[in-house]
Amino acid sequence: MTEKVLGLPETSAPPFRVLGPLQVRGSEEPLRVPPGRQEVILAALLLESNRVVSTHYLVDLIWQDDPPETARTQVQICVSRLRKLLADADCEVSITTRPPGYVLNTDAVNVDSALFTEQVTRARRLRDQGAPEQAVERLKAAMRLWQGDCLTGMDSGPLANRARQLNEERLAALELRMRIELELGRHDRLVGELQMLTHEHPLRERLRGQLMQALYWSGRQAEALDVFQAGRVLLDEELGLEPGRELKDLQSAILAGELPPPAGPGPAARTQAEPEDSAEGAATAPPTAERHDEIPHQMPATTADFVADPGRLAELERALTGGPGRHTAGLVAITGKPGTGKSTLAVHMAHMLAETGFPDGQLYCDLRGTTGAPATSAEVLGRFLRALGIPGQLIPESLDERAEMYRTRLASRRVLVVLDDALSEGQVRPLLPGSRDCAVLVTSRARLTALPGAHRVELDVLEEDRALELLSRIIGEDRVRDEAVAAEALVRTVGRLPLALRIVAARLAARPHWTLASMVHRLANERHRLDELTHGEMTMRASLSLTYDGLAAADARLLRLLSMAQAPTLPSWLAGALLDDDRPFPSDLMEPLVDVQMLDVVGVETTGGYRYRFHEIIRVYAREQLAAQETPEDREAALVRMAGGWMHLAEQAHRKVYGGDYTVLHGTAPRWEPPVVGTDQLLADPMAWLDAEQGALCGMVEQAADEGLHDVSWDLATTLVTLFEVRGHYDLWEQTHLKALGAVRKAGNLRGAAAVQASLGSLYMSRNQFDRARQTLGSALDIFETLEEPEGRALCRRDLALIARTSGDDDGALELYGRSLADFDRADDVVGRAIVLTQSAHIRMRRGDRAAAQTQLDEALAIYEGVGYTGGRARTLRRVGQLLLERGDHDQAVLTFTEVLELCHDSGDVIGEGHLLRDLGHAFTLMGRPERARSFYDRAIATREHIMDFSGGALARLDLARLLEGDAAEAAGSRELLLPAVDVFRDRGMARELTEAKRLLGVG
Repeated sequence: MTEKVLGLPETSAPPFRVLGPLQVRGSEEPLRVPPGRQEVILAALLLESNRVVSTHYLVDLIWQDDPPETARTQVQICVSRLRKLLADADCEVSITTRPPGYVLNTDAVNVDSALFTEQVTRARRLRDQGAPEQAVERLKAAMRLWQGDCLTGMDSGPLANRARQLNEERLAALELRMRIELELGRHDRLVGELQMLTHEHPLRERLRGQLMQALYWSGRQAEALDVFQAGRVLLDEELGLEPGRELKDLQSAILAGELPPPAGPGPAARTQAEPEDSAEGAATAPPTAERHDEIPHQMPATTADFVADPGRLAELERALTGGPGRHTAGLVAITGKPGTGKSTLAVHMAHMLAETGFPDGQLYCDLRGTTGAPATSAEVLGRFLRALGIPGQLIPESLDERAEMYRTRLASRRVLVVLDDALSEGQVRPLLPGSRDCAVLVTSRARLTALPGAHRVELDVLEEDRALELLSRIIGEDRVRDEAVAAEALVRTVGRLPLALRIVAARLAARPHWTLASMVHRLANERHRLDELTHGEMTMRASLSLTYDGLAAADARLLRLLSMAQAPTLPSWLAGALLDDDRPFPSDLMEPLVDVQMLDVVGVETTGGYRYRFHEIIRVYAREQLAAQETPEDREAALVRMAGGWMHLAEQAHRKVYGGDYTVLHGTAPRWEPPVVGTDQLLADPMAWLDAEQGALCGMVEQAADEGLHDVSWDLATTLVTLFEVRGHYDLWEQTHLKALGAVRKAGNLRGAAAVQASLGSLYMSRNQFDRARQTLGSALDIFETLEEPEGRALCRRDLALIARTSGDDDGALELYGRSLADFDRADDVVGRAIVLTQSAHIRMRRGDRAAAQTQLDEALAIYEGVGYTGGRARTLRRVGQLLLERGDHDQAVLTFTEVLELCHDSGDVIGEGHLLRDLGHAFTLMGRPERARSFYDRAIATREHIMDFSGGALARLDLARLLEGDAAEAAGSRELLLPAVDVFRDRGMARELTEAKRLLGVG
């Protein structure tokens, strides 16, 4: 394969080089960049080519901790000089100002670091697609770009960190090439190179292991073992460490003569090069757009004191990773009775295989099979698709369509899926990927015998030696060794159940003055509980009672009350609400329960407080104690405070997003306010808080409905539309609202019913279910009319106007907008007013009344900027940009669209980015700048289709085809653009667009 096929010039290196000393080549000769500040700034811009580099970062690069007052000005001067220097040398590059800094714009092939990254990425893809020889050639071409360590000779601390990262990527690419060539059976050719690399990087265990493999497969077993021993001595002398598990396993296999021959390169090799390697593909493919790939890392933290049989771990690894002959995804079901460590083992395996077995990510979900409300397969698929980069608005409604999208998303990835606490096979089947390169780990109390092809592992209690090892890790080896007989008696007494043993060991760890013998004696005094230690669920109750009985009264009460919370994890403020304690550090209330492992710490909040989680068996036990020891009145009072706390925080989050208490109705249920400082810290980023607490908030809506707190249920549900609408969580929107609607109707709460119906009308409108939306909104409006509720009337009429506008009834829409505006004014809702102004301005624009439209948009912008509502400002600015285009003010329109694009990017609104990229394409088309327009249309296509929004992608394809119309040289490219779009337009019933696409194709 030649350099040209690889995408590299045949005779010349990239003009900008950082993989070694900084070098720049002009159009005719090398260019000397003045050393010092200009050199540092250019290097920083090259390393982040085509991305914004902030001025603040450049200041830090040059002066680090002591910049002068004129630092920003000096950076501007340096950038100006660099622009002139590069322009005079006719370099294929430009440096543009883009807040908050600068962007160096150039093609990726012009910068060696960007080209290196692209070549390695393509090599990995080729290997995964079964073309290992081509992958090796890619990697060799990538390595030829290097002339030494990155940015050799440049003195800048922060830049040195970035250089070290690239140097590490270089070594990783080398290791990948060695691995592929070993798989191809080229071990005899690699020995010399691997010996040199191991000498240069003696602490790289992967390179050392590859050298051992190459030597062993070349018939040099003794030398392979010498390489291992030399590494062991070096690690001990340099770091005081033993070799890692992978290297030790390799040594053991070589000693036993059981190291299997090379397994081959993985997926079946293809007979042809990838399309991207063909000359035709290179000629017609659109420029690469910015990707939005998501690599999920959802796995909970592993347990530091984990113990397991190495043979079992190896068995699970083989079942999950399989080999070249496997045709389906690896599937392992870990089953067993409560407390045997199923989840702990699954999470440990996931972490163990994360890097080597499944580099494209790990998905995790607690399926809640042992709770009264197990997760639905559709709910889990929605969560996984969002984690894989699909916006909520594009996730289909039906289970089958979600499963299809999920399997498509995983088709070319190596991802491990962990499904914890499954209820049944039916819950799991839709969550199984179709790709053989993925794997699934399921844990369940049920045996799941109907899962086809599953490798089943049934956990029982620990072997005695493993139980003693676990005890030693928790309380210390010395204590176990000093009381060996008592330790053996202790693990037998608790039935060698891991959870029971952890609880008892936690008490001993918290009380170092207690002897193990005294703990054995305490257990022996509870004879009935000892009898139950070997019988099913009673084992856990007996073990838990030992710890529970030792709690202080206040701690025991908190444990009981916490069991009412249905959130997957528990924030620290919850303890204050349940006990009606407003201390500034409510985590202090939780810590005594952590000390005895009745609660686990699972994270840290922005307030500095911690997040906690129950083991489900402990939660069940605590609920039993709740029913036995708390009066119904006390339980209800605590529940009201807990619900009031969630309601208060959700309400405050809404206010921070909208700049006030706008566009939402509230009920009269009491609020419980956490400490003010803690609330401010929690809600510093209100959307991030809503995202993080989504499960708990939705659970509170349903729990409030079930417990008869109907006013909380509807109020919280409608407040959460702040989250549902922005993130596209349409399933949750409907689920919570239908639950709340049932509660308010049962209670005869007319106002609550109307508020929920009005919100459901907005949901149906978002789903393009206009008839259903019109009916629901009409019902809500009738109730609000009866109640004389202006805010409710305004919300209903605003959405009914949008339906009228969408159906082409502009006159009806304007009449409804006018009445909605009057009611928003009566309710003193300025944000509601701004939304109406923005929406109705679009009708004015459509009718050619630009002056009226501009007036309305100006007023809406002033409102949004006054209250600080960024989302509303972005939507209005987009309309402003469109109005500027209509007026012919193209330059200002581009500036406006660019600003909105940045707002969408910052908020994670990928759909909004797609809209704005098309808008920018339209703008540059009207400006007569087809190349710029084409680049934006290309990006719009890539952005839309990457998130599987094929309708949006097809529209952008049609835009680009119109741009290319009449250019004979682009005829083939235009045809390639339109053929996929035609299929989409036909499938989606988009008749007008289909007709236009056929016209451009020249077909009837």
